[in-house]
Amino acid sequence: MAATLTTIVDVTKGRIALGRPDGDGAELSFTQMGLDSTSLEPGALFAALPGTRAHGASFAQGTEAGAILTDEGGVEILRKAGETRPVIEVPDVREVLGLAAAEVYGHPSSELTVIGITGTSGKTTTSYLVEAGLMAAGCSVGLIGTTGTRINGTPVPSSLTTPEAPMLQALLARMVAEGVTHVVMEVSSHALALRRVRGTRFAVGAFSNLSQDHLDFHPTMQDYFDTKALFFREDSELRAERAVICVDDDWGLRMAEIAGRDALTVSTRGEDARVRARDVQVEASGAQRFTLDTEEGSLQVRLPLPGRFNVANAALALAIARAAGVEAEAFVAFVRALERVAVPGRMERVDAGQQFIAVVDYAHKPAAVAEILDTLRHQVPGRVGIAVGAGGNRDHSKRPIMGAEAARRADLVVITDDNPRDEEPGPIRAAVARGARDAAVQDGRDVEILEIGDRREAIEALARWARPGDAIVVAGKGHENGQLIRGINHPFDDREELRRALEKQA
Repeated sequence: MAATLTTIVDVTKGRIALGRPDGDGAELSFTQMGLDSTSLEPGALFAALPGTRAHGASFAQGTEAGAILTDEGGVEILRKAGETRPVIEVPDVREVLGLAAAEVYGHPSSELTVIGITGTSGKTTTSYLVEAGLMAAGCSVGLIGTTGTRINGTPVPSSLTTPEAPMLQALLARMVAEGVTHVVMEVSSHALALRRVRGTRFAVGAFSNLSQDHLDFHPTMQDYFDTKALFFREDSELRAERAVICVDDDWGLRMAEIAGRDALTVSTRGEDARVRARDVQVEASGAQRFTLDTEEGSLQVRLPLPGRFNVANAALALAIARAAGVEAEAFVAFVRALERVAVPGRMERVDAGQQFIAVVDYAHKPAAVAEILDTLRHQVPGRVGIAVGAGGNRDHSKRPIMGAEAARRADLVVITDDNPRDEEPGPIRAAVARGARDAAVQDGRDVEILEIGDRREAIEALARWARPGDAIVVAGKGHENGQLIRGINHPFDDREELRRALEKQA
């Protein structure tokens, strides 16, 4: 059933500021809504938001939208343009965008079991584990996240880790139409702060961890945490119905307190929790075995992904399955499915016949760099090298910390360009290098530090350096297939470049 102009006014608590509410005499109704003026169908609802360079209302004349949802500034622009279509005015469009979009698309999340995963690291890996497990348990599964959107493994075009509210509701509606029963979704702090997920009913909300990231968006770590907490606070309209919290760090312990006594807590480091992973054994391949203790009993789990952090991701995924109501027999299939999971760009091995470990990883935060180097250090008898950089137009404060964490753990640190975006790459590299050199001096470590701006050359230098028994990692971009420079996304895939570099050395 299509949403009418009247219902949109009601759910947004807005008012008709311009145009006749009844259009040409009949009640207007909408089956599509969007922010992009170039992609709207005739008669759709256009949401015109203020932007950094222009107000969305400036583009309304170029659309065939049936009505426009905007703020006071947008109304003024439309009034001067002689707009005659109905214009709904609200104080803050973003605040009500999700509610309006959910109305337009028929509240699809009410027909789905939606699982939201938030945290700094591990969201993508955990979502892949949950997706694979649910499909093995017989569910029809949609996935929305950093690496894209899929329905039962088939890619669906989308953008952003958590899409804008109209796109999100449209995706959920499509999933309902295609028979999806469960949706696994990464929920970024941006999505919570900007209310992209308002209007979405989450059956389960999960928290992985918190470490420094996005301080270009959040003024402090406390603000970053408080934004994540919107997913779990009892007084938050964004709160998920059931909470699953990893308590391996202090932030997790605090989040569990906020979520309340009913939260399903998860631990891999000995903290008291309702779900605990213990007795982790690492195979020569890097695969891991561990025991998972739950309130229903214990089970053995084998995970092909290396790294203690992936044990936490797997334990969180298994707890999510219980919170989502996966029955005992299906849960066994869920557990077995984890043995076959591979996650693009996350500890992804690249093998060209070399006698050392070579991986690509999405690590682009200080804590993630530290984790992956610690993992590789425990896997090999030889040396460890890393190619690392930092993105432009993002948190400046983490750049020297990235370098410091690398220099404290690696024998070779090659500092290179990541996605410079609109910044000059030289100063970015210099900040990373400064942190690396300072840490090496402070810790008295004999670490080789190179600065090679060209990412291809940096990867080749890393591959030339490695000897049998060593391990190298190209960090930062993972699954990405482009290098963002001055608004242009140049084709570049770390996995392909690393393979090419390894083949050169063969």
